Amino acid sequence: MEEQVRLYKEDLNLFDDNDAKLDYVLDYSKEAIKLDASKKTDENIISGCSSLAWLSKEFKDGKVLFEGESDSIIGKGMMVVLLSIFNERTPEEILSFDSKLLSEMGVVELLSPVRQQGMEAFLNVIFNYAKTCQEEKK
Repeated sequence: MEEQVRLYKEDLNLFDDNDAKLDYVLDYSKEAIKLDASKKTDENIISGCSSLAWLSKEFKDGKVLFEGESDSIIGKGMMVVLLSIFNERTPEEILSFDSKLLSEMGVVELLSPVRQQGMEAFLNVIFNYAKTCQEEKK
């Protein structure tokens, strides 16, 4: 996970200004998936996002699997970036991840305060689900 963050940080450091960095994140929206309608449930809505966003969660073979979709372009880009860090990890890997690394990556300051709150809400869902999965394993 830390390696993925390091790679994003290196990429973002190639750009001179925040607009170019934001364009980099927006480009990832092209890779965003569309969730199956059956996964766009109230249970999967990420409360606290400024746009509609869903996060489908599954625990399978000891790994936490996520699929997400947002209805905004910045949300889609951020979803792709964040899921590449957290998807298909063990609960222990997720729970041991220091979310401060995301700030060091250089993406948080690109987001408006409202979008930062949305990212925090997204991370809360990720960490809470990983905690639930870890407790189920016991």
